[in-house]
Amino acid sequence: MPFLTINPFHRKARSSRNRHTSAWFITLSAIFSTSVLAEPLTPYRAEYEVSRKGSVQGNALRELTKNADNTYVLTYQSDIEWMIFSDERNERARFMVNNNQAIPLEYSMSRKGTGPDKQYNLVFDQIKKQIFSNKKKHPLKVDWKAEQKDLLTYQFQLRNDLKAGETKFSYPIIDKNGNLRNYDFEVDGKETITLPIGNVETIRVKRLYDNNKRQAIAWFAPEYDFLLVKMYKGKEGIEQFQVQLKQYDK
Repeated sequence: MPFLTINPFHRKARSSRNRHTSAWFITLSAIFSTSVLAEPLTPYRAEYEVSRKGSVQGNALRELTKNADNTYVLTYQSDIEWMIFSDERNERARFMVNNNQAIPLEYSMSRKGTGPDKQYNLVFDQIKKQIFSNKKKHPLKVDWKAEQKDLLTYQFQLRNDLKAGETKFSYPIIDKNGNLRNYDFEVDGKETITLPIGNVETIRVKRLYDNNKRQAIAWFAPEYDFLLVKMYKGKEGIEQFQVQLKQYDK
């Protein structure tokens, strides 16, 4: 899954948006500079295989990098082909870290393959406390919450909170459509699992839904700095897909 470049909302707004982003980021950086520098993260690259009913259907890549301005970029990219179905997705989130909390700055997602192509961009203006979407002319009409995340930074936060010993988690999420939703999780036990990289001791975390129709379970490995090493998603007891770590590099 290649890196995704965030497209401007439209061509005429490109230069003004860049100036706006630079201006408020300088102010934001000044506010959080001490904490950000005090909490460096370790960049990594993790490769996964994506399977369905025991058959490998594609690959995925999760990567964390650090920028010169002390922001981080987390990407998740997948390429899947199953029978006549194909799906290629790219997600990218840029964020800062303050007191072990991820502060979202930008999020983007693009998808192409079977069915209509899609692309979403979100900008979190931490100074004005507004969220902008490439799908809307004006800021999104959502209540600003300091702890809100996007669809990638909440995953970083879950890993961080799990590492700190927490067992229950709840995150307000701004999804790709700009809607505010709550994602809830809890630790479901410890388990030794077999992956393409070998046997791994893990902590199993399940997502909590309003009903039992959907299932989502994630396994994190303390020996890999609490990296996500396996993920399962199902609906009404039928596996939709499974992701397993096959290579990890720092």
